[in-house]
Amino acid sequence: MNEAELRTLTPTVIGILVRRGADFAAAEDAVQDALVGAVRVWPDDQPRDPTGWLVTVAWRKFLDAARADTARRHREVLVEREPMPGPGEVADDTLQLYFLCAHPSLTPASAVALTLRAVGGLTTRQIARAYLVPEATMAQRISRAKRTVAGVRFNQPGDVATVLRVLYLVFNEGYSGDVDLAAEAIRLTRQLAAKNNHEEIAGLLALMLLHDARRAARTGPDGRLVTLVEQDRSLWDTRLIGEGVHVLQTALARDRLGEFQAQAAIAALHADARSTAETDWVQIVEWYDELVRLTDNPVARLNRAVAVGEAAGPRAGLAALAGLDPALPRHAAAAAYLHERDGNPVTAARLYAEAARSAPNLPERDHLTRQAARLNAQPRG
Repeated sequence: MNEAELRTLTPTVIGILVRRGADFAAAEDAVQDALVGAVRVWPDDQPRDPTGWLVTVAWRKFLDAARADTARRHREVLVEREPMPGPGEVADDTLQLYFLCAHPSLTPASAVALTLRAVGGLTTRQIARAYLVPEATMAQRISRAKRTVAGVRFNQPGDVATVLRVLYLVFNEGYSGDVDLAAEAIRLTRQLAAKNNHEEIAGLLALMLLHDARRAARTGPDGRLVTLVEQDRSLWDTRLIGEGVHVLQTALARDRLGEFQAQAAIAALHADARSTAETDWVQIVEWYDELVRLTDNPVARLNRAVAVGEAAGPRAGLAALAGLDPALPRHAAAAAYLHERDGNPVTAARLYAEAARSAPNLPERDHLTRQAARLNAQPRG
C-alpha cells in the first residue's frame, strides 16, 4: 500500500475514534501520529488489516495523550478500557468529515488546510510546503481550525455547496511543493462522489478533470504561461477529457443544473474544439447565460463578455464588458484582449500593462507584460 492509498483510510479511522469518545481534534492528532508510524513500519511489515492496525495504534496514541493531560482526566472514564477494532465497528465517516472541515465558521484558508489534513491525510509539513508557508504557520492555522469546530456535533448535517467550494479552492491552488494540490483535489472529489450521488459533486469532478486535461499545454518548456489560444491541443489528455464529458453528461441528464455543471459544460465545449476558431462560442455564451442566472457572479459576467467578443465580434464583447466594475480581477486583461482584436493596439498595450501590475501570480504578470511589450514594439501607422 503506497502513501496515497494509506491516506484514503484517514476518515474511517478518525470516525472510529470519535465514536469511541475522542473529540475531533484529539482523534485527528492521534491518527496523524499513526499514519507516520505506518509510513515507517509498513514497507517492511504491512499488516493484513491496515484499518485495524491504524485504529489500534491511533487509539493507543489517543490514550497516551489523554492520560498525560491532567486537565482531561475526567475523560478516563471513556478510555479506561482499550477496545480492539471489530469488523462491525468500521463505518465510513468521510461525508461527516468533509462537512466538519468545511464548517461555515472557518475561513476558506483554514477550511482548505483542515480538509487536506483530516480528509486527505496529508501531514502539516506537506500542506505547508504546498502553500509555501512555514510549517509552524500552517500548524497554527490547523490548530485554530480544530478549536473552532471542537464543539460541532460529528453527525451534524453539512452543506454540500460549502464542501464543493473548499475542494475547488484546493484545486485552484495549483501545483507547488511536494504535493500536487490539483491531483489531491481530484482524488478527494472522486472520493466524495463515490459516497454521495449528487449532481453538483459530479459537475465539480467533471470540471476538474476537463481543466486538468489541459495541464501539460498550459506552460511552455521555459515555464511561460501559454494561453488557450496558443496551446498545443495535441498535448491535451484525451482520456481525462472523455471521462470528464461522461461524468458531466450523466449529471446533466438528471436535469438539476448547478453552477459547477454549467462551468464544466463550458470547459467541455473548449475541449471538444480543434482550435479557438472552431470553438462553438455561441453555445458557450448560452452556458455563461445559465451560469450568470444561477450565480449572478461578476466574474462569470466578465468571462461571458470575452465569449461574446468571440461569438459576435470584439465590439459586442466590449459593450458587454462596459457595465462591469473595472476593479474586477482580470477586467483590464479582458479589455486589452478585446481592444487588440478590435484593432486598437495603443489602448490594448496600456491595458495589458495595467493588468500586469495587478496580476495574481508571476507567470500571469510576465505574460501580460510581454503582451504589452509586443504591442508597443509594433510600428505605428
